[in-house]
Amino acid sequence: MREQSRRGPDIVTLLLHRGRQTGPVDKQTEFVLRAIEERDVRFVRMWFTDVLGFLKSVAIAPAELEGAFAEGMGFDGSAIEGFARVYESDMLAHPDPATFQVLPWRDISPATARMFCDITMPDGSPSYADPRYVLKRALKKAADLGFTFYTHPEVEFFLFKDPVVPGEPPTPVDQSGYFDHTPQSLGTDFRRRAITMLEQMGISVEYSHHEGAPGQQEIDLRYADALSTADNLMTFRVVVKEVALSQGIHASFMPKPFTEHPGSGMHTHMSLFEGDTNAFYDASAEHHLSKIGRYFIAGLLRHAAEITAVTNQWTNSYKRLAGGGEAPSYICWGRNNRSALVRVPMYKPNKGSSARVELRSIDSAANPYLAFALILATGLAGIEGEYELPEGAEDDVWSLTERERQALGISPLPRNLDEAIRTMERSELVAETLGEHVFDFFLRNKRAEFEEYRRQVTPMELTRLLPVL
Repeated sequence: MREQSRRGPDIVTLLLHRGRQTGPVDKQTEFVLRAIEERDVRFVRMWFTDVLGFLKSVAIAPAELEGAFAEGMGFDGSAIEGFARVYESDMLAHPDPATFQVLPWRDISPATARMFCDITMPDGSPSYADPRYVLKRALKKAADLGFTFYTHPEVEFFLFKDPVVPGEPPTPVDQSGYFDHTPQSLGTDFRRRAITMLEQMGISVEYSHHEGAPGQQEIDLRYADALSTADNLMTFRVVVKEVALSQGIHASFMPKPFTEHPGSGMHTHMSLFEGDTNAFYDASAEHHLSKIGRYFIAGLLRHAAEITAVTNQWTNSYKRLAGGGEAPSYICWGRNNRSALVRVPMYKPNKGSSARVELRSIDSAANPYLAFALILATGLAGIEGEYELPEGAEDDVWSLTERERQALGISPLPRNLDEAIRTMERSELVAETLGEHVFDFFLRNKRAEFEEYRRQVTPMELTRLLPVL
């Protein structure tokens, strides 16, 4: 006898029957319902993020999916960072059936699946506090101009030996360096298992390797539309941490855990397409970079300081940006110049579909929905305003003197979170893109973080000053 008969009615038959009574069931929803039955899924996790980019999750039984798809799942928005005030707390989470995936690290039977959700108010209007909606709104503006926005992130992170004790220096799992291949190393096995899980969830990986610092890894996701990429990044963080836990180690996306080693960035390649045509490519232009591509870069540069509080949202993010090496501190662009904020890669200069630009400031601890929305908004501002692109920087910007940088018109990025906040709060572009609620909450939260940070006595002060003062 099939186990299904012991469980009671066939849930997919039951829900499809109800769907015929209450309204049509679309193909994606029908696929989800059938997959749940065929793969013995008993728990479905509804995923969404708060304004700061932390993943939220609530599990429901398959029998509750009909109501979740039709009407949403109610929850208390006032309990979520940045979502709602107490007197307007009722919100609804609507699962997106296109994001359904079974969780491979929960591969025991019965299985567990997840779907990302869109958040609405009780009247059905989109929630002003939903980061996924912020990105959807920016993508719609691009679509109205005829563009689709694609992104390809290079995600860096660290692996540490457990236990990681708060306040004490972590211990990396290895002492390897950039591209090092160490047979039977923990990092190699980790990357293989993580990539296998990502691909089981429909997330394509392009490259993986050891990065420059001890214990530091990089896994690059394949190009996808920005919304899919943001969803994939939230899943990526969960997969990486789950695989690390299964191996008895700890994974962290903290931008700069070591003073003496490079930090973790998320260099993000991006392009705009008009249908099947890459809008950044022009075979007759210098370096094959079209006018639209030049305007886009000019927009990134002009508004870079305004969006830095979001692309680099933690006090620790600025330790990475101050660290030199391949982490940019100055607002400029270049071709194959890894000290520049924006780089135009030249991997395949004659292949139109490969034309792209790379933003190098963003770190892997950012909220990807808000970060991609703002990055896109700056580029579209450059296109709509036809911003003039300044001359590219050909030198190592870090090696120039302050006077030389000033002569070249190269300004610094904000040097700490406080500077970034002060620049962001004056930005009409950021306020318009994020919406008033997210804009105000984000600024309030980050001001509080920086004030707490200012009060901390650091190990450097204790080491240098306590013995002599």
